[in-house]
Amino acid sequence: MPYDFTTILDRKGKDALAVDAVGLPGHFPNPKEGFDPIPMWVADMNFATAPSVTRAILERASHPTFGYFMTRPEYYDSIIRWQKERNGVTGLEARHIGYENGVLGGVISALGVLCSRGDKVLVHSPTYIGFTMTLKNNGYEIVHSPLTPDENGIWRMDLKDMEKKIVENKIHAAIFCSPHNPCGRVWEMEELEAMMALFQKHDVYVISDEIWSDLTLGEAKHIPLQSISEDARQRTVALYAPSKTFNLAGLIGSYHIIYNDWLRDRVDKEAGLTHYNSMNVLSMHALIGAYTPEGHQWVDELCSVLTENVDYACNYIAEHFDGIAVSKPQGTYMLFLDCSEWCRRHDTSLDELEKAGWEVGVSWQDGRMFGAPCAIRMNLALPLSRVKEAFDRLDRYVFHR
Repeated sequence: MPYDFTTILDRKGKDALAVDAVGLPGHFPNPKEGFDPIPMWVADMNFATAPSVTRAILERASHPTFGYFMTRPEYYDSIIRWQKERNGVTGLEARHIGYENGVLGGVISALGVLCSRGDKVLVHSPTYIGFTMTLKNNGYEIVHSPLTPDENGIWRMDLKDMEKKIVENKIHAAIFCSPHNPCGRVWEMEELEAMMALFQKHDVYVISDEIWSDLTLGEAKHIPLQSISEDARQRTVALYAPSKTFNLAGLIGSYHIIYNDWLRDRVDKEAGLTHYNSMNVLSMHALIGAYTPEGHQWVDELCSVLTENVDYACNYIAEHFDGIAVSKPQGTYMLFLDCSEWCRRHDTSLDELEKAGWEVGVSWQDGRMFGAPCAIRMNLALPLSRVKEAFDRLDRYVFHR
């Protein structure tokens, strides 16, 4: 591989939340003496970004002015080309693309058009904590429809439950996560078609968070929701960003794709009402640098690395951690561990289990905030050597102490 996914980066003191929050009052405890922290909680990567991104930022930063600026045509051209090459999207034009400070901001902009405050919004559970906090803080009520693992451990939607809740709660909008966070599910065409037929039947608009769409594992392939049908194209607000793919969350910058003229005009207006939903000149150049042929190759190699990491982790859990259940993710770089059986067998609370991991430097995340009663979320976007070290510590000091 021409790109480096093996070097262990020292992120201490480099403004990294995943590392610098450890040991701060009100945040997370330092590990015991003799253990260094392995960041496996917040969803960013412990890899250097693609070289094409760094070059683009440095080239623009070498010009010493950062005043008001115009969006470059290359910004839109880069998105159009990227979506065509990676997702097979055709017919996308610059006018369909709109800037968002973040995916969650885009969710609220869209809901401001589709709903009134106090309305109920359909969301699958487990639920990304960002959706939960954003909807509650902005006065919307969440109606959960649970995802359930099938006999093969694959998370599935319950269409009957979804329809029942749409009708009973007079729901006009749903939030969809594709690939799903925290479950890692990459949805199949038949599932998406059935879901969109249900939404068309009850005239439900969809806000589709596709920020993880570039990070699919193995043979899994992301299918843009707007590609399902012409109706899906017209009733979906799709949200994307290079931030998960290229580790650029600190630069801020997402975008929406909306083909419906009526909907797009109103979402653009809603997003602009605060006068603070505006692009950063360096994030614009970062996207242009990311969405290049070199960036494309870098992401392909990243997905291969993440696939190896996920394979290792899931195999290790199956062989060593009896009582821990995990559905092998098809996308993202997150694992969602069901610890309920292990905790029951060992008469241990999730708090105790989580603390035991943090004490030996495995900085993992409480899954209860995602709506699961006894779960832990783990980030596997690290060099494989660090993933192996983390699981060795869990084996020796946590699950078999």
